[in-house]
Amino acid sequence: MKTLIFSLALLAASPAWANCYADYKAKQDNPLRLHYGVVELPDNACDRDAAAAAIAARIGGDGWRLLNVVSIFDASGLPSREASAGEYYLRY
Repeated sequence: MKTLIFSLALLAASPAWANCYADYKAKQDNPLRLHYGVVELPDNACDRDAAAAAIAARIGGDGWRLLNVVSIFDASGLPSREASAGEYYLRY
């Protein structure tokens, strides 16, 4: 019985998004370069505003500027985005 109660308590404490990911578009100027990427987000960044801030901070170090967050999704959405993201699939 204690195991059941402990298990239920752990489930209740789990975040709504077990794994949170976002896909985004970014650019660099001079010369103009664009990329589409996929990132894993921390649990506290699973909404558009927080995701945008987290992504912008990560990619900004390499001179990229975030254009937009396309969507936020769970791990089930990863396979369909891997080929499109190419070298920017989970890079940041």
